[in-house]
Amino acid sequence: MRRTAHPPAFRRAIVRAAAAALLAAALPATVSADDAAPDSAAPAFANDVEASLVRAIVGLREGGLRHAIGEIDIALARTPNFRLGYLIKGDLLMARSGNPVAFGPPTASVNPGVAPLQDEARARLKHYLDAPPRDHLPLPMMQLSPSQSHAIMVDTARSRLFVFANRDGEPRYVTDFYISLGKNGVEKRREGDQKTPLGVYKIVSSKERLPDLYGSGAFPISYPNEWDRQHGRNGHGIWLHGTPSETYSRPPRATDGCVALTNEDLRRLARYVDVGRTPVVISAGIEWTTPERWQENRRGFLAAFEQWRADWESLDTNRYLSHYSPRFRTDGKNFASWSAQKRKVNAGKSWVKVGVSDLSVFGHPDGEDMVVVTFAQDYRSSNLTNRTVKRQYWSRDQGRWRVVFETVIS
Repeated sequence: MRRTAHPPAFRRAIVRAAAAALLAAALPATVSADDAAPDSAAPAFANDVEASLVRAIVGLREGGLRHAIGEIDIALARTPNFRLGYLIKGDLLMARSGNPVAFGPPTASVNPGVAPLQDEARARLKHYLDAPPRDHLPLPMMQLSPSQSHAIMVDTARSRLFVFANRDGEPRYVTDFYISLGKNGVEKRREGDQKTPLGVYKIVSSKERLPDLYGSGAFPISYPNEWDRQHGRNGHGIWLHGTPSETYSRPPRATDGCVALTNEDLRRLARYVDVGRTPVVISAGIEWTTPERWQENRRGFLAAFEQWRADWESLDTNRYLSHYSPRFRTDGKNFASWSAQKRKVNAGKSWVKVGVSDLSVFGHPDGEDMVVVTFAQDYRSSNLTNRTVKRQYWSRDQGRWRVVFETVIS
């Protein structure tokens, strides 16, 4: 059968339509290529592969198909097992030949194998097209302790892991990586639910020589922690780990609850990990704010914390107990039984001194107004001296910060 030769203008129209379909499928629903953040505001690319992917799709309208295919070829030359890259290249080649693209906009009839790759493209692009201003700070990261050289924040809504350096207790952005999360989303509650937990954790160990599923290595985190156990959450084995050798990256929801990075990105992340000290905050969304508002929020809480310490030293038990919520719990005691014990203990003291050091403060994803405070406590009194590491969970109750849970962790 003889093939029909379409006129050049008709072929160009098909190419433009195919390019538009590819862009519509890849770009986040709330962001268009025309609305993309300017280069001066967008974050630096996490790696060369992601840079080529973003430049190919976002630059498709301006640079054309040849430019886009060239960028995808660069990505595939570096990572021959990048499934998303091959799918986009196939669509670009089909568009150049005047055929409909397979990627297409999301519809109910989308190939089940294509839909997760569409999600990956959107997640990667959204980070660059809808980025927070460079001078903004993460509101939940209120205070890093001197022992924490770096901190990790996972934004599950963006499928992104951020690394921050500690600059005199304040977070300073270092880098970020695309990640995959649990197949069933977030808010892990039980063993086998294939969800990623939300909370404040730390990296507890480093693993190598693992089955291929975990890629080049893993960093287990401290799930379930004391807050999870207090709320009946169970399960184990939540890791930051790599990807299998046959694929470069996985879709946004593809793990059994862990946080997965490409093997290349995991090796880069390892530079910033200090086992036993590096905190990992996993949140359903990070609120970024101006340095001025960040400082105001931080000062407000630290003032409440300092007043708690001073009121303990005052031996005015009523003032001290006013810093604790009626729903307070600790080591199996409720507020009534614990406060009765405190009154009895304080009655036998003539003086108390409470020293605080190595203080860290992080917003907790369980509540918009909840923070986790960890610190070394140097307690001295007229009849007792000890040094412990304590963790407290504070919540804003009727406009005032109060402790809702407290425990000694070492």
